[in-house]
Amino acid sequence: MAAANNTPSEFEKDQIIGMMEKEMEYRVDMFNKLTHTCFNKCIESKYKESELNMGENSCIDRCVSKYWQVTNLVGQLLGNSRPPM
Repeated sequence: MAAANNTPSEFEKDQIIGMMEKEMEYRVDMFNKLTHTCFNKCIESKYKESELNMGENSCIDRCVSKYWQVTNLVGQLLGNSRPPM
């Protein structure tokens, strides 16, 4: 338990840091999955141009939007109140 002056104990600090590390791992993993999924879906394997064309940009926008919608829906169904990011 925290001391009388509301300063967290070393154990509590370690728990907080551990939770922060897990949260960061979760967010990095989610970002990597989103990037991998949308890249594979929207970008041709043979690069013709150095920048994304309008179709690829549109596809990525839709893919990311749908990914977040599904992530939020799954979180709601599982009773997870925290937003994905």
